Amino acid sequence: MTVIEDTEKLISRFGWPDYLVFVAMLSVSAIIGIYYACAGGKQSTTSEFLMAGRSMSTFPVAMSLIASFMSAITLLGTPAEVYQFGTMYWLIGISYFIVMPATNYLYLPIFYNLQVTSAYEYLELRFHKVIRCLGSATFTVQMSLYMAVVVYAPALALSQVTGINVYLSVTAIFVVCIFYTVVGGMKAVMWTDTLQVIIMYAAMIAVIVKGHVDVGGWSVVWNANQATGRVEFSDFDVNPGKRHSFWSLVVGGYFTWITIYGVNQSQVQRYLTVSKINQARNAVWINLVGLSVLLSVCCYGGMVIFAKYADCDPLSAKYVSKPDQLFPLFVMDTLGHIPGVPGLFVAGIFSGALSTVSSGLNSLAAICLEDFVKPFCCVGMSDERATKVSKGLAIGFGFLCFGLVFVASQLGNILEAALSIFGIIGGPLLGVFTLGIFFPWANSVGAGVGVIASLGLMLWIGIGTQVAKAHGFLKLTSKLYSTDGCRALNATLTTALVELNGFVSSTTASSATQTPEDEPLGLYQLSYMWYSTVGCCTVIVVGLIVSALTGFQDPRKLNPGLICNTGNTVYWFLPKNIREYLRFEVGDDYELSGAPYEKCKQPVYNLQVGENHPMFASSDTHLASQLTDEKIEATKL
Repeated sequence: MTVIEDTEKLISRFGWPDYLVFVAMLSVSAIIGIYYACAGGKQSTTSEFLMAGRSMSTFPVAMSLIASFMSAITLLGTPAEVYQFGTMYWLIGISYFIVMPATNYLYLPIFYNLQVTSAYEYLELRFHKVIRCLGSATFTVQMSLYMAVVVYAPALALSQVTGINVYLSVTAIFVVCIFYTVVGGMKAVMWTDTLQVIIMYAAMIAVIVKGHVDVGGWSVVWNANQATGRVEFSDFDVNPGKRHSFWSLVVGGYFTWITIYGVNQSQVQRYLTVSKINQARNAVWINLVGLSVLLSVCCYGGMVIFAKYADCDPLSAKYVSKPDQLFPLFVMDTLGHIPGVPGLFVAGIFSGALSTVSSGLNSLAAICLEDFVKPFCCVGMSDERATKVSKGLAIGFGFLCFGLVFVASQLGNILEAALSIFGIIGGPLLGVFTLGIFFPWANSVGAGVGVIASLGLMLWIGIGTQVAKAHGFLKLTSKLYSTDGCRALNATLTTALVELNGFVSSTTASSATQTPEDEPLGLYQLSYMWYSTVGCCTVIVVGLIVSALTGFQDPRKLNPGLICNTGNTVYWFLPKNIREYLRFEVGDDYELSGAPYEKCKQPVYNLQVGENHPMFASSDTHLASQLTDEKIEATKL
């Protein structure tokens, strides 16, 4: 028989040692911000505040890459996912090993050689200013919604174990995060990310190891999960409506995560805080190891939690009302008697939220300043004023995301909600960058129509799916549970946690159970793991069709630094003459045609991108305004 403590007793276990650990984490984060406000460049220039003076080392960049998008969503959502639906989700880790090489050799060199502050400057150079603004506005919506989701998750966890009001917790997160982001700039953000990643790993490993030992070890964990069909790695169903299959997790997972590591402003900004491209690449490789380890720890954590409650499902027995409360319940039930451990867990969850929000605020300030304020509102503003404006923008976005938390509270399963946001909005963004980087014939009209068409389609699918779920048209089932070992519930326990303002419980599953009424739903049955793939491919297909109808871009007149030379990067194993053909004559007439910016006609630097096909950028253009001969290690032509 599984005996779970009364909720009030669990909450009472969170004592002063736990508060001390939690407050210490918040205090150190704030102190790091104060330190960088007083040291070094003192955040007095936009280069210091937004780009860390482009002087960061590999390790903090790698830690920041991990922290930015493997946050409280991962720490709470992944164990709940495995507990409910089994181990198939673990296979998404395979996609990481495709995403990181693609990032390092296809996308990263383009942005690094341009040395831009906003990734969306690329879209103006390649297409048109309107496409740049459209991309920036879309990213702003995406990141704002995502930050609201990741802040609400740890607030829910803290409410579970301490009884503190959810929105009071949300306020504390935003106050601390806005403070050290605005005061300390990018350096503070990245070093606090480093601290917070260490705390996240410490919290997760401590909890999972102790739980593993308590339930009886590996054999008990494996047998309990296998007996209920949770150990599953070989579902090769090609049905796009299958929520998690090998194909949706590996192929769909690739498109979902390349939207983050390939073109997301937060990550691109981090790549450009180092002085050499190899440092950025090494940071991505370290990040790959960190992501894989964290994913494995979280997935195994879900298996351990199920082994603990194999004969008494807390959801069915009403010990908790939301799947995302399972891990906090497990922590307090298993480790709550050890002073400081619940505090470490809460600090780890909050660390995940703080790192994501601080990264988001800094990146939103960067693109708003570079893509909207400077070009349209304050042309020619001084760098000192621009720095003040960027800090004000960070504060403003902080308040905006705080308001969006109330929207996030109405979403479903946090892991699915977060990845759906990246698919619905991130997919079209990935598509327009991919269209520009890999298809030299695409023109600005095709890019614009493609993005709008893709956004419309994905919003239709995403919103329609949520409406269908709300009305019960999509009926889904999860893996088997048991309550045979539960003790009798008392009145306090029955009603305790259902009063929390947590996420709306959504018992999702591997596939939809269709009825005749469900059949007209069509695309609403599409797995959320395919959202990014559909969004990206829609932009490319529509963009190329419209480009053909309106007149293809002449590749010979393009700046070769804006196009990925796939002949040398993807098809390097082919004979040289074939690789030369696959270059499609990109840039052959570039010097004669002029550059996207007028000043690019002036003396240029050779920033070798591919074999015998350099990227040309003027030393005094906006493209290379931060560069010197030593920094880019280039030779003047």
